[in-house]
Amino acid sequence: MEYLQKDEKKVEYIELIYDLIFVYIVGRNSSLFHHIEDGFIKPELFLTYLLSTLIVIQIWSLMSLFINRYGSKSIAEHIGIFINMYLLYYMGEGIRVGWRAYYYQYNAAWALILLDLLILYVIQMKTTCVGRPWEQENIRHFIRLLAVEIVIILISFPVFAFTGYAVSPIAVIAGIAMILVRPENNLVAVDFPHLTERIMLYIVFTFGEMIVMIASYFDGTLSFSSVYFSLMAFLVVVGLFMNYGLLYDHIIDREMSTNGARYMMIHLFLILSLNNITVAMEFMREEEVDFEAKNVFLVGSFLAYYFFLFATAAYSKGRGELCLRNFLPLFAAIGAFVAAMACFYHNAWISVACSVALAFAVYAIMYRYWKKCLLPLEEAEEREAAACLINGED
Repeated sequence: MEYLQKDEKKVEYIELIYDLIFVYIVGRNSSLFHHIEDGFIKPELFLTYLLSTLIVIQIWSLMSLFINRYGSKSIAEHIGIFINMYLLYYMGEGIRVGWRAYYYQYNAAWALILLDLLILYVIQMKTTCVGRPWEQENIRHFIRLLAVEIVIILISFPVFAFTGYAVSPIAVIAGIAMILVRPENNLVAVDFPHLTERIMLYIVFTFGEMIVMIASYFDGTLSFSSVYFSLMAFLVVVGLFMNYGLLYDHIIDREMSTNGARYMMIHLFLILSLNNITVAMEFMREEEVDFEAKNVFLVGSFLAYYFFLFATAAYSKGRGELCLRNFLPLFAAIGAFVAAMACFYHNAWISVACSVALAFAVYAIMYRYWKKCLLPLEEAEEREAAACLINGED
């Protein structure tokens, strides 16, 4: 089926304002890691952190998809976005160690945020031309998706009251499954340049959180330890940012036609991985955190980041030429990193140095791949475009 082509959207100021509330939410999520018990965060709090982060990123993803496909800068749309933002404060208040006391507030705010978005889809349904049945079916699909999530959240209230089990996170899993599996999501293409730019800006906000994290390495005194760890943390952020920057600028084919669902889901977990790396880097100087636990967490976070980063290969310009040999140097670098971390897990100084080495090694490998395989394709396209202009062709 041919995707419907749309004029390219530009990222609007209201979208950037909307993103700022998530900086606050990410900070609330990370605060759960400030409670160490027996060498690491309690399993219940760790699971709360993961699910809370996943929930807020999914909220952002659903609103971003709506704006990308149907955003019209209408008054109703702006009101819906601002209501969404305000309700996120109430969700943020429920992200704390004693989260059970705030369960109803957190989930009520979550359900209202989804209801707010559902209403925007209903309004869009009324204004969508009847001659575009594919758009109407796509809208109905997201109305069903949001309704399913809302129902699950509401059902979780009596379940929690009578059993103490928090089952509302099932709504996130159901929502992700409906986006990835249901064919209705393929009926309307996203504006891929807008979507990639939108996600890139959220990634930049996430890196901003990592930059703020580095301040924790300064303890008011100038010492070799504070300089070393702050510098290593800064270089990790720079290396990871360069990895993503090269991917965004030169590797992703931003002109391709796609429904954007898998690209969005990949970045949902990519952002989660970056948040985990931020927390893991904070742990490196914390003596009360067990050496083995914090190094396993750091390694796992790096592996997750690069797994989802490489998963974007399906959207690369040279995806037709990708083969196993392109990934072998990356696998070798990551394997060496895991081996080094396993050998020196008891030494935080070496661990952060290994993290820096991995980030820049991967960048060097990605840069070589771009220069060798993708740059010639870009230059060929430029020559072809120049020849068309000279010949007076479109």
